[in-house]
Amino acid sequence: MPSNVHATELVFLLLLLFVVVFGVLAKKLKTPYPIVMVLGGLLLSLIPRVPRIELNPDLVFLVILPPLLYSAAWQTSWREFSYNLVSILFLAFGLVTFTVLGVTGLSHWFLPWFDWRIGVVMGAVVAPTDAIAATSIAKRVGLPKHIVDILEGESLLNDASALLALEFGLVLLNRGVTPTFAFGLLRLIYLTTVGLVIGLAIGAIIHAIEHRIDDGPIEIALSILTPYVAYLTADALHASGVLAVVVCGLYLSRQSSHFFSPAVRLQAWAVWESLTFVLNGLVFVLIGLQLHYVLASIREYRLQTLIGYAAVFSAFLIVLRLIWTFPGAYAANLIRRRILRQNEPLAGPRRLFVIGWTGMRGVISLAAAIALPQTFENGTPFTQRSMIIFLAFSAILVTLVLQGLTLPPLVRALGLAGASGSHSDEEREARRAILNAALQYLDDLRQDESGDKDARESARREASSERIARSETVEVYDDLAQHYRARLASLNEDGDADGLAPMFYKQYVEVSRKLLKVERQTAVQLRNQRRISDELLRELERELDLSESKFAKRS
Repeated sequence: MPSNVHATELVFLLLLLFVVVFGVLAKKLKTPYPIVMVLGGLLLSLIPRVPRIELNPDLVFLVILPPLLYSAAWQTSWREFSYNLVSILFLAFGLVTFTVLGVTGLSHWFLPWFDWRIGVVMGAVVAPTDAIAATSIAKRVGLPKHIVDILEGESLLNDASALLALEFGLVLLNRGVTPTFAFGLLRLIYLTTVGLVIGLAIGAIIHAIEHRIDDGPIEIALSILTPYVAYLTADALHASGVLAVVVCGLYLSRQSSHFFSPAVRLQAWAVWESLTFVLNGLVFVLIGLQLHYVLASIREYRLQTLIGYAAVFSAFLIVLRLIWTFPGAYAANLIRRRILRQNEPLAGPRRLFVIGWTGMRGVISLAAAIALPQTFENGTPFTQRSMIIFLAFSAILVTLVLQGLTLPPLVRALGLAGASGSHSDEEREARRAILNAALQYLDDLRQDESGDKDARESARREASSERIARSETVEVYDDLAQHYRARLASLNEDGDADGLAPMFYKQYVEVSRKLLKVERQTAVQLRNQRRISDELLRELERELDLSESKFAKRS
């Protein structure tokens, strides 16, 4: 037993080391880290002494998937998600169905020993796209936020629809019967309804608990526990654990501004950002390391034949998504305009082509393929399982690497890079409103001070110290008002607010950051001189970091 624990610990540390190294390399190469980590894992799998690590489907579905879904849902804007819901559903459910049907039709012609039932299984395996790969690349190249919102929403829901399709495919193979339409509809309603109810119920319980706690470590631990509770509860009731986690994350994200204190919020963001990076890194490195396992299962095929199968199948998946994107977007836009009365123009062909080109597959496809049974319920061996695993692995590599590397130049060539102007306008208006509200509050405070002037005039004449205090209070208000007007000037289109130029605030930010640097260096020097403790140094650094974070974006 100790030796197994030691071996597992060693493997985990090696994987974590690979994640760190490939993460640094991705930053140096200015390439999205999912691509670098998959290629890095692929190269590692070719080294003889590197441990052979087989991907455990339970590890993916029960350990890695819940927190990643929860984190993605937490960062999703409910306003954009609900507004684009029709377009998202056409991709998350419509495209998944179209992919399953397309692969089913291709399978018998492409692989004669595949019947239509196996085609359904293979189509369900490769239907879901990977959220992290597509959105990380899209955000890096400055893709319009409207497209990013739709891609994020699709990735939150298409896992559930693809796993439902896989469930139908396995019923076809194991029982040899075709589920009726009524059975499928009822199963879909049960999966979604119960998943939604569980997600909202867990979210409401956590919300009530959070209101009674104000302790960073405890609240962060609770936030890590939450997605597992939602997923496992729904899974125990044979509902959609994916939907339960997504709904729970969306709900708590909306409520977090009420129960998270500023300090806890900063801590939680830091912890979750590191956690999601590590989990995603482990996933992508593990995908690359599966090369040995995948090739070992299909030794009876020639390498040239396998390469041909991989190329044709991956190209077919890319074409399927592109074919669906244009009519699917038109139908979604028609519903949004005619039924929902949304004044939403139809996206141009360039934007639709980019949406079609972001169909990158990820770990869900590989885990679903590996999770397929080796034998059916009647004891018959599942001989096509190894080919399904190989094709899923090939689709992940081709779509992730090919589409991932070509997406940035494609976006730039189509003139879509950095085209998101409405979001910056919205942010500027929000900041202007916040600063104006602060200035109004200062004016109200000053008026309250001067409003009591007559009533207290005689008393203040008798106490010169009180007159000085009142004068100093006015100076505080004037200083704060000057600061807020300077910040407001930096947001105005004409570059002026009450006579202040944006250059004033720019210089203010520059000098303030230099002063913060001096303060930090002084604090470290005091620690080095043993005049303060390390604990006090960490407290001082945190205060300085919070102050500097206000100026990071403006600089």
